[in-house]
Amino acid sequence: MNLHVFVAGLLVALALAYFAWSFLSTDKKADEAVRNNLTRGKTLDAGESREDEGIFLRIGRRITPAAYVRKLDQMLSLAGRPASIPLGRLLAAKPALGLAGALFGLFLGTSGSNPVLKLLGLVVFLFGYFIPDLLLLSKGQERQKAIQLELANTLDQMLISVEAGLGFEGAMARAGQNGTGPLAEELVRTLQDMQVGRSRRESYLGLAQRTSAPELRSFVQAVVQADAYGIAISRVLRVQAKVMRVKRRQRAEEKAMKLPVKVLFPLLFFIFPVLFIAILGPTAIRAITAFSGQ
Repeated sequence: MNLHVFVAGLLVALALAYFAWSFLSTDKKADEAVRNNLTRGKTLDAGESREDEGIFLRIGRRITPAAYVRKLDQMLSLAGRPASIPLGRLLAAKPALGLAGALFGLFLGTSGSNPVLKLLGLVVFLFGYFIPDLLLLSKGQERQKAIQLELANTLDQMLISVEAGLGFEGAMARAGQNGTGPLAEELVRTLQDMQVGRSRRESYLGLAQRTSAPELRSFVQAVVQADAYGIAISRVLRVQAKVMRVKRRQRAEEKAMKLPVKVLFPLLFFIFPVLFIAILGPTAIRAITAFSGQ
């Protein structure tokens, strides 16, 4: 297949995907809020259609299984539920990007008889459909790593506040107000759950469900048990803060021990050949010149 035709098809597919994403990322929060307030308490009939949802959102709701929707919702929760990517927009973006990938894959499959091109077309289609999942997964992993890094310092702040006379919720509020990372946002949301009427146990368990960091889950379980059995929260915070600092140091030592293995392959394939050429190159040239002169 001609290289210019391949590049042109790729640019067309990327342009279609960009226009589809731009159309779907239009901010309609105000309209949705007004519509929800006006139709609050009204249930849709079984045969009533949702014309305001858009064709891609209706297709996404129809073709996406319920279990997969719950998985996407969990991934959004781990990613912090970014305002620019609600669940409805995600369900609408997946078939749109999948359609763009399918068109480009069809172009690749029909442009030549090579089976590798047909396989590449299928890969492009799958990549277009699952690219939102990959973006969410990456964002969620970065957010959970940030929570792990902030947890030890946050527990130290809460311990100082509790020992100074504040209650546990007051210490959480102080840590949430002074913090700027995702852990501070989760603490503020936990307090908001308590303010709207949820019990303390449900709010703490909801905090554990919104994260995949094992350290934070362990801390939440310790707080729930302390609240159930009447254990002093200052003792729990002191022990948990010490454990988190030890785990953070162990993670740093583990990364430091893995570093030589990660550096080995760049050394073998990129740095050592250049050194050999720089060191042995002049000697090899002189040797070749000497032997050719004889």
